[in-house]
Amino acid sequence: MSKCAEAAAVAATVPGAGMGKAGLRPSMVPRQASFFPPPVPNPFVQQTRMGAASRLQIFLLGIILLPIRVLLVALIILLAWPFAAISTACCPEKLTNPITGWRRKITQPVLKFLGHAMFLSMGFMVTVKGKVASPAEAPIFVAAPHSTFFDGIACVVAGLPSMVSRNENAQVPLIGRLLRAVQPVLVSRVDPDSRKNTINEIIRRATSGGQWPQDTVTWTWQGYTFIQLCMLTFCQLFTKVEVEFMPVQVPNDEEKSDPILFACRVRSLMAEALGIPVTDHTYEDCRLMISAGQLTLPMEAGLVEFTKISRKLKLDWDSIRKQLDEYATIACCSKGGRIGIDEFAEYLKLPVSDVLRQLFALFDRNHDGSIDFREYVIGLAVLCNPANTEDIIQMAFKLFDVDEDGFITEEEFSTILQASLGVPDLDVSGLFKEIAQGDSVSYEEFKSFALKHPEYAKIFTTYLDLQTCHVFSLPKEAQAAPLIASNKVSPENHDESTSDKKDD
Repeated sequence: MSKCAEAAAVAATVPGAGMGKAGLRPSMVPRQASFFPPPVPNPFVQQTRMGAASRLQIFLLGIILLPIRVLLVALIILLAWPFAAISTACCPEKLTNPITGWRRKITQPVLKFLGHAMFLSMGFMVTVKGKVASPAEAPIFVAAPHSTFFDGIACVVAGLPSMVSRNENAQVPLIGRLLRAVQPVLVSRVDPDSRKNTINEIIRRATSGGQWPQDTVTWTWQGYTFIQLCMLTFCQLFTKVEVEFMPVQVPNDEEKSDPILFACRVRSLMAEALGIPVTDHTYEDCRLMISAGQLTLPMEAGLVEFTKISRKLKLDWDSIRKQLDEYATIACCSKGGRIGIDEFAEYLKLPVSDVLRQLFALFDRNHDGSIDFREYVIGLAVLCNPANTEDIIQMAFKLFDVDEDGFITEEEFSTILQASLGVPDLDVSGLFKEIAQGDSVSYEEFKSFALKHPEYAKIFTTYLDLQTCHVFSLPKEAQAAPLIASNKVSPENHDESTSDKKDD
């Protein structure tokens, strides 16, 4: 018997690896609740369906109300602009000192009055609950959830606190000058240091002893466009809005040392008051949505709850963005932008086998028969990357290097894969050519490919787990022979390398 045939015979002794009855599966590790899918898959999209009656009502009311309200809003903006110009005259776009003195005393009351008048002219009927806290009581004022620019109603009712707004808004004619009059904290969405700078600026203002107005922290993403939102709103007879000011929240000692705890508690209180769920999606998820759309995937395919995933798995934006490219390569032709078992097998250039199904099941966290991008990122970080160690790569190379000459030939590569996956006629020439630069594969070539494709490492360790389960399911007197024979397939210290599983 040749060495390749001998190694193949040993590999084929694993019940889960062959074409027959599936072998014993290693016990699954309980998964952390913190990695469960969010209660709302995509919180950034507002979809409203209107019936024929609603459309007719909007059309009829719009004929009368739309031109009147557009004229009133334009008039109020023109009246407010001179006062905003006086308030911000000779001031830089990014303020370093608060607006004080006569300019603030004259302009702020007028701008507040015109703000109320503008929203009234739009048809808003505003109800206020609770009491507005003073800047001394609560220097930071949080309005949520911020989904449209009409959330400015809360800011007008609160007395025109400073807003956190993107830089581009300050450049809009007329509107930009009005925004600057409330002394905003301007944020750049392309500057990697913008978030840190924004936090530092809010802290500086909040600890100024009341010199600055309250800072309102709000954020938005995707919904109706500006024109669509104005048109639909102006064509309503009136729009009811309720603004509730909740009790001031003060951090305890533990929350002072860990601001994330305080932020989570405040967020939970606001979500409970609104009757809506909480997710950990952030602006980086929106950037991933845009990237997913550019890669011809559904935009929601890019959502991963970036902040939570990156913090728990020690991943940065660049690495997750690169993984999105890899994911798109696999999922771009599948329905709904999700990876099924067939796409998974095609990407790995392997047949659908028990070993591959087990790896797929580890990725498929919600057991719906497909892998979304969030599951893909978690799977690579928790399952594949820890398995892709130098020891595992060396062990795998020794498995394929049957004649121990330091190189893997296509015959050796094909023989072991055919036997371990239980597919005698498996064609592995395509996969072999991806790894090899010639007629054989050196260890460096093998290692380079393995580091770029960590999924294969998990296939290998899953195979070893199946082999171990099979060996230890045999009677004690029968265990010695397979263990000796399996030295051609696995290392001598077999117990130390059979599993790389960790809590996920």
